[in-house]
Amino acid sequence: MADRVLVIGSGGREHALAWKLAQSPHVKQVFVAPGNAGTADNGKISNSAVLVSNHTIVTQFCKDHNIGLVLVGQEALLAAGIVDDLRAAGVRCFGPSAKAAQLASNTSFAKAFLDRHGIPTARWKAFTNPQEACRFIISTDFPARVVRARGPAARKEVTIAASKEEACRAVQEIMQDRMFGEMVVIEELLQGEELSCLCFTDGVTVASMPPAQAHKRLLDGDQGPNTGGMGAYCPVPQVPEVLLEKINDAILQHVVDSMRQEGAAYVGVLQTGLMLTKDGVKILNFKCQFGDPQCQVILPLLKNDFYEVIQATIDGKLCSFMPAWSENSTAVCVVMASPGYPGDYDKGMEVTGLLQAKELGLQVFHAGTTLKDGRVVTSGGRVLSITAVKEDLMKALGEANRGVAAIRFKGATYRKDIGHRGIRLLKQSLYVSKGTSRNRCQSKALGTRSGSHSEIRGFAGFFDLKASGYDDPILVSQTKGLGSKLQVAQACKRHDTIGQDLVAVCVNDILAQGAEPLFFLTYFACGKLDVDVTQTIKEGIAEACRNAGCAFLGREMAEVTGMYSSGEYDLAGFVVGAVERGQMLLGLQGADEEDVFIGLASSAIHGRGFSIIRKILLMSSLHYSSPAPGSCGDKTLGDILLTPAKPYSPSLLPVLRSGHVKAFAFIAEEGLLEGISRVLPEHVSAVLDALSWKIPEIFCWLYKEGNLSEEEMAWTFNCGIGAVLVVQKELAQHVLKDVQRHEEAWLIGEVVAPCHTGSHIKVKNLLEALQLSSPQHLLNNAVVESQHQPRRNKVKVAVLISGTGTNLAALISYAKEPGSCAQVVLVISNKSGVEELRNAARAGIPTRVIDHKLYGSRSEFDSTIDQVLEEFAVELICLSGFMRILSSPFLRKWKGKILNASPSLFPAIKGGNVRQQSLQTGFKVTGCTVHFVLEESCPKAVIHQEPVSVKADDTEETLSERVKEAECRAFPIALQLVASGAVQLGADGKTRWKQEGQSLCLQGEKSDCASSPVMLEPQENDVV
Repeated sequence: MADRVLVIGSGGREHALAWKLAQSPHVKQVFVAPGNAGTADNGKISNSAVLVSNHTIVTQFCKDHNIGLVLVGQEALLAAGIVDDLRAAGVRCFGPSAKAAQLASNTSFAKAFLDRHGIPTARWKAFTNPQEACRFIISTDFPARVVRARGPAARKEVTIAASKEEACRAVQEIMQDRMFGEMVVIEELLQGEELSCLCFTDGVTVASMPPAQAHKRLLDGDQGPNTGGMGAYCPVPQVPEVLLEKINDAILQHVVDSMRQEGAAYVGVLQTGLMLTKDGVKILNFKCQFGDPQCQVILPLLKNDFYEVIQATIDGKLCSFMPAWSENSTAVCVVMASPGYPGDYDKGMEVTGLLQAKELGLQVFHAGTTLKDGRVVTSGGRVLSITAVKEDLMKALGEANRGVAAIRFKGATYRKDIGHRGIRLLKQSLYVSKGTSRNRCQSKALGTRSGSHSEIRGFAGFFDLKASGYDDPILVSQTKGLGSKLQVAQACKRHDTIGQDLVAVCVNDILAQGAEPLFFLTYFACGKLDVDVTQTIKEGIAEACRNAGCAFLGREMAEVTGMYSSGEYDLAGFVVGAVERGQMLLGLQGADEEDVFIGLASSAIHGRGFSIIRKILLMSSLHYSSPAPGSCGDKTLGDILLTPAKPYSPSLLPVLRSGHVKAFAFIAEEGLLEGISRVLPEHVSAVLDALSWKIPEIFCWLYKEGNLSEEEMAWTFNCGIGAVLVVQKELAQHVLKDVQRHEEAWLIGEVVAPCHTGSHIKVKNLLEALQLSSPQHLLNNAVVESQHQPRRNKVKVAVLISGTGTNLAALISYAKEPGSCAQVVLVISNKSGVEELRNAARAGIPTRVIDHKLYGSRSEFDSTIDQVLEEFAVELICLSGFMRILSSPFLRKWKGKILNASPSLFPAIKGGNVRQQSLQTGFKVTGCTVHFVLEESCPKAVIHQEPVSVKADDTEETLSERVKEAECRAFPIALQLVASGAVQLGADGKTRWKQEGQSLCLQGEKSDCASSPVMLEPQENDVV
């Protein structure tokens, strides 16, 4: 008899699970809760609205619908014990127990487990005190730059810091500044090749799956922020069979055996994130279910009946039913995401082309989608996963990219290089030595041949242009040196950034033609070879090639006795890129009057400016090891001067190839004026406004210390602009928004009619801008400083309601404002069918009904709410007409994170009708108060108050209406204050202000800021 199956979750993983289960003849119907547009009425598959966070309700649903098997996709539910509860109620469920699921849900447990059993992992330590954590980060002799948050309100993402200082800032943000998380785990940052190895296990037997490699970064070339995963491919061709056997025996089987020995037998799917380091294979993390998007490339390769494999696993009979996998097939999955992901993103954008992708023979797994009026629209960050299965990796990637090209929704973000690491490294297989897996010289970019770092002779490099996916390419090449900057590096004995600089200046120059960098080579000459110096430079080049998305084919080194002094060397780079015929930028012929310049922030000083800098330092009291001027922390002047340029190709190539950009120039050897002139025809001029962009402090110091003129500054230095784009005025805001997703950028000027007198290019307000960037001015002008502070991610907010008459509409409207620091991600009601739930749904906000009548106690009701809040990673709670009294444990857990509005000015009148009493007693002023919710009401926990005058002709109804209007004004202001970090609750239950004197950002404002509250001292018989 065929079974009904319930899959819990709403992502691409859950769609893939349901898709594979539906292929089984043993399965009659697959419910997906809550599901998405792809799982809604799709053959055997349909969605269910069952409240999955409530295990009792899920159990009853399974019994009511004769569910024979439950698969749980969401790890938070596994950690919460849903498998234990369902099995206890007699419902067959696939997945680990809550105790076993701690491998994924509890980082410190997993790390301690690995240490106990001698399984290699990154060095680590857990902390509950931020100061101790920072001392550990700074004092370790290894890069302790991975920060994981733990606690009831902890965000799930992991911070991978670029420096130890950034790691310390992440700790402060998590534990102190924003009170996210009760604990942090600090880990060593491992280097190497990362892959995912999964297995089915019944607690004894381990059945390995083919290895997969996910791409976590948002953009091509592994650039941009970390995400949940932008694509994956399976199997990983560069990992030999002998290494996979070692992983199966020494890691997967070892973990399963050790869990069983500790009394927590692991049954289900176990995913390990592994790093293939120079010291061997090390475990990064665990997942207690298929990863997403790994699931979307692994399940299509499973030859067995998925349902039968699951049943054998549950029954402990996996040894007699080992799964088989397609041996001559490769799967590639490309994820399409909403614009703005992984930050804030829009919803409700129509998705088209799904039928065309299906006709190509592709499988499209839905994630952040929903149905609206019969149309598929976006509803999440990661929207779709397009999976292709072909006989080899290159063909699979090509087919997946064809599917992506067929599908359309506004601002779709995706990568085109999924699997390219495997393609480029097919001939650079990993090798095993002395029982330890070792990784190739470089990841993403090919290293030089074995031993080349110590050999001084020529080499030959090979590059397969066809494998790069071009149809009709034109090759573009460039060669560069670093000039005087190289001498500064040698004087500072700093060689780690020089290689990065060289790659960036070469790559950015060919980007001016719209070319993508393909491969890079270098030439190094010195008087006497210093292996440590050359190795440091080589590592910098390899890292930059990875960041730029190009292969490092090799280098030539020459030891020329008598030509160079001790410690001196010369370095040159050569890059080759490609652009499709017809996609080259127009260059000088492109700019016309009224076109607009978009300037990208520069990360460094480079080019001819270093000749001037060296002269300035000869006359200055400072030297390279002196503390850097201004607010640069503990960096030296040499550190600031040697900051490398960044390659713009990963973030700008999609913009340049969109057809909206007329010209691009990298401001490299020349200064700002000459750089602009490279994209400016002779028949027009340009006007730039220096007040429109941020000029780094170092330029102000150079201007003053060198006694330079404005014109000298503009001709010599880039003044904070690393590159410029020329676009049509009508497209400027659209292109700027695209660029700002990945780079700091501004509208800095426009193309104007030719100027027949004076300079071809005019920079207005440069002196004023330099003065504004000076350290002294920044210290004395908080308003200017706030304009340069980076925008922080919006805080996730849940609103709890009980019906109508709430301020929900005001909160939703506020959250959509550009300056808002909060995002409403969830609305919970204890009553079903209320209008406010429909209003939230129309605004694209998820809703949940948790009926208090279904629970035996207040604590059980609150516990269910708490589980749903954690499911949505909620950070703040707003009570908007919520008519239930919250329990003390709930209030303690969320202390300082619950806001409520009261219809009076504190101290409030206890009991009775406040408006009625204010009229009867002759009060002149009433109003409302937004405050933190505590176990005991405290007038010191006020966030914001809004006064309302009591008029002589007021009735109870008119006064009540005006107080409600005041609440709608006050609540968003209070939420902004807390979400921005300007206000928080102190340990003593009193409101604490972190910033003073800034104005609140609401409608029409662009910067993040906060305001002081309206605080009235209550006088007897005056206010209520």
